Amino acid sequence: MQYAAEQAWYMPMGPAAAASSMESAVARVERLASESAVVVFSVSSCCMCHAVKRLFCGMGVHPTVHELDLDPRGRELERALARLVAGFGAFGSAAPVVPVVFIGGRLVGAMDRVMAAHINGSLVPLLKDAGALWL
Repeated sequence: MQYAAEQAWYMPMGPAAAASSMESAVARVERLASESAVVVFSVSSCCMCHAVKRLFCGMGVHPTVHELDLDPRGRELERALARLVAGFGAFGSAAPVVPVVFIGGRLVGAMDRVMAAHINGSLVPLLKDAGALWL
């Protein structure tokens, strides 16, 4: 696994700046998601995040992992991920956001969607198409 870290600065902001910052957070998520074949947005203490990372490593895939709890802008990214995943139709408002997986720059979803793809056999072709797996 590759753990990615970017230097970021915390700046308090008003509501108008928060709205534009949300758009930049979504853009940042999309940029980070497109930089590697497999990208996992995670929280270091989350057991489901650990399980999805272990699944990929067990398959011989080495995802780039962004630990939101270790990123100074992690909460902002988590809100952006919640917005993206909600638009994807995976979660209601009470469900946890992480882990969120992108393969080939495309949103796969959370643990339930990754496991469903693994069980139904569609995960390996996704990983091969993204260049993350050679079998």
